[in-house]
Amino acid sequence: VKQNLVFDDCTSRTSFLFHSEDSRFKVDGDGTLKLKRGLTLHNGHKEFYVSTQSMGKKIKVPVRVLHEARHGHHHHHEMTTQPQPGSSLSLPVLNFPKSSGGLKRRKRDWVIPPINFPENGRGPFPEHMVQIRSNNDKEVKILYSITGPGADQPPVGLFTVDKNSGFLYVTQPLDRERKDKYILLAHAVAVGAGTAEAPMEIIVKVIDMNDNKPAFTQDPFMGTVPEASKAGDEVMQVTATDADEEGSANSDVRYTILSQEPPLPSPNMFVINPVTGMIRVNAPGLDRENILKYTLQIQAADMEGNGLTSFGKAIITVTDSNDNAPQFVTPSYTVSVPENKVDALVVKMPVTDGDDPHSSAWATTFKIVDGDPQGLFNVSTGPSKLEGIITTAKPLDFEKNNKYTLLVTVQNEVPFAVPLPTSTATVIVNVEDVNEAPVFSPVEKMIKKPEDLPIDSDLVLYTATDPDTARNQKVTYKIRNDLAGWLSIDKDTGMIKVKSPMDRESTFVQDNKYSVVVLGTDNDEIPATGTGTLIIELEDVNDNPPTIDERMIKVCNKESTPQLLSITDKDGAGFAAPYTVQLQGSSLSNWTARMNDTSMQTGIILTLKTMLDSGDYTVVLRVSDIQGLHQESTIQASVCDCKGADVQCTDKAVAGFGLSSILGILGAILLLLLLSLLLLMFLRKRGGEKKEPLLQEDDVRDNIYYYDEEGGGEDDQDFDLSVLHRGLDNRPDVFRNDIAPTMARPEYRPRPANPADIGNFIDDNLKAADNDPTAPPYDSLLVFDYEGGGSEAGSLSSLNSSSSGDDQDYDLLQQWGPRFKKLSDMYGGGED
Repeated sequence: VKQNLVFDDCTSRTSFLFHSEDSRFKVDGDGTLKLKRGLTLHNGHKEFYVSTQSMGKKIKVPVRVLHEARHGHHHHHEMTTQPQPGSSLSLPVLNFPKSSGGLKRRKRDWVIPPINFPENGRGPFPEHMVQIRSNNDKEVKILYSITGPGADQPPVGLFTVDKNSGFLYVTQPLDRERKDKYILLAHAVAVGAGTAEAPMEIIVKVIDMNDNKPAFTQDPFMGTVPEASKAGDEVMQVTATDADEEGSANSDVRYTILSQEPPLPSPNMFVINPVTGMIRVNAPGLDRENILKYTLQIQAADMEGNGLTSFGKAIITVTDSNDNAPQFVTPSYTVSVPENKVDALVVKMPVTDGDDPHSSAWATTFKIVDGDPQGLFNVSTGPSKLEGIITTAKPLDFEKNNKYTLLVTVQNEVPFAVPLPTSTATVIVNVEDVNEAPVFSPVEKMIKKPEDLPIDSDLVLYTATDPDTARNQKVTYKIRNDLAGWLSIDKDTGMIKVKSPMDRESTFVQDNKYSVVVLGTDNDEIPATGTGTLIIELEDVNDNPPTIDERMIKVCNKESTPQLLSITDKDGAGFAAPYTVQLQGSSLSNWTARMNDTSMQTGIILTLKTMLDSGDYTVVLRVSDIQGLHQESTIQASVCDCKGADVQCTDKAVAGFGLSSILGILGAILLLLLLSLLLLMFLRKRGGEKKEPLLQEDDVRDNIYYYDEEGGGEDDQDFDLSVLHRGLDNRPDVFRNDIAPTMARPEYRPRPANPADIGNFIDDNLKAADNDPTAPPYDSLLVFDYEGGGSEAGSLSSLNSSSSGDDQDYDLLQQWGPRFKKLSDMYGGGED
């Protein structure tokens, strides 16, 4: 096999010394390519390089050899050898497959190999690429055409075909970086007979040429290197890209350091990896104090370093290394700290460091290495980064240990670059004794006692100990926040006793527990007070009889519906349900009462058994608990003239209140108005006869009075406001701010629904008010409105309403119905 390679170096030379990298091929001086021995072309082609020398430079030319199949029985078709840059071979021919049966179309059963065409061709254009031929071109005239990108699609007209000969042309240079492949369809049409061949796909692959030099990704590259770096330490990496075909020699970039500025202490302080671009330290001797920056000139070349080149810079800054240890300004300290304080400042320890200010090699950290096994102290770095601050992490106890000796070390935030001695300081801490509050043990004490303990009974001994054992102080006791006023305490011994009867059912008791705060105060010059909480769990006793909740009912006098009455017992289980009920007095003859059928029998079923006239009746019931404790309850029953459960009561007395009664009331009102008018006229006449001026000539009180000052009246312009502050002298003792006793807010009992409980309601709320620490009075009488020494106004005591109605007949109110019955009982019942 022979082919000719045409090589032109733009000189008059016609013969060159060619060298083939593939030993199976030989290239003569005239460009004849010869195959020396048998060759199998895998994938239908073979690529290799042919090199020669021209004008002192070595030039390498890629050559691709393609297999061209003969037309045989298998109808295989391959493209002939494609000329490469600098070579000239015969033009390849692409044949359409033969058709069976004249012009009958036949589906292709092979793939046409791509046409490899170099980019950046010099022309002349249009330049031949390949010839398209139909197997029927000898029988009929064939017209050829192409379609696809580059033909009739953008970029339109890049490829053209001679419609008669089938020659395919390229009209301008190709650029692989813009588009590396074009897919065209070749068409063959028989004149007068239609389509002669099925469309044939033609792939034009653009062969890369080394027409792009490497480009650095940034310029300059910036990097840093510690001054204590050793040879081989990585500094930074430079990178360059090449737009040529990836993976080919055209884009294979190599890096080289061309120069170093300054070239001190040696010109090769750095070395670069030619493949990766990683720059490393090559020699010792970096010194930030002498040379702060190095500038490296970097070359990037493709073709494995033998092709196109570009240049860039790498600027390397030498950074400080931790080669100076921080030193304490003062090696020892002696300080005093009061006991029982957390986060108290112990000492501040300044240091110095010779490294670059505000760097990690200059900033410091501190550590307590000895003298604090319990972790009582904490050391931190101050805001300046050159100061150690020791504080207390836990309360110090003078009675346990009054002196500590701490050993503190200082280091930098980063390790030392070279071995250096560590600076230390000794801190002697003397603990100051302070007066500590007595401590109750336990702080919260719980006891269980029955609620009916007699007065002056001992409850519990609750004492506190003074931590200041060396002072030998005495502790006195006081009860605080005893809202119900049930307890007293011996101020010397701490024995707590019952002062007034306790009640488990009181509103001051929550979940059967009553809490008070006990104060223990020492006798120091500045007394300290400790607090403890006593919780009394009151055991229930049967001291509350059951009561009926409903006080009024309405029933019909015919076929009366039973009424369900609910029962309440303040006592707990075992002293309440099941209950029993009994009717009392005249109620036995008209009513029946029994307990309901529930298991605990907590409700009463009251039924009217006889037909009564409509009106109000009193039903007396005695309800007993499980232990027989009982109480009689009165129910006001309104019997209405109706039937069954549809209770509809009509008040006859009220209904009979007709027109005559209304006219009578109106007449009384008019008479009252007339009397008032006469009285007014009489007073005006009396005032006219007197003719005394409102103000005397010697009265100098001609100013405007501000009555919202809560002060006095006319004669008290010089009154003493100190009278209003008498009660302030009786305020409670002021305790230490650092030991605040826990004081629960008093709870006031709401107004009871049962009038029988109004006495207990008043007593309980009176006790709560007397023991309320949040508001006056403080066990004294406060004068809120001092009215001065006298007044010209007359006394109002002559308006006596208690005797003005003795001659009235209030029994008449009984006829006005149930709503006026209570008023009749209050005013018409005589002295009772």
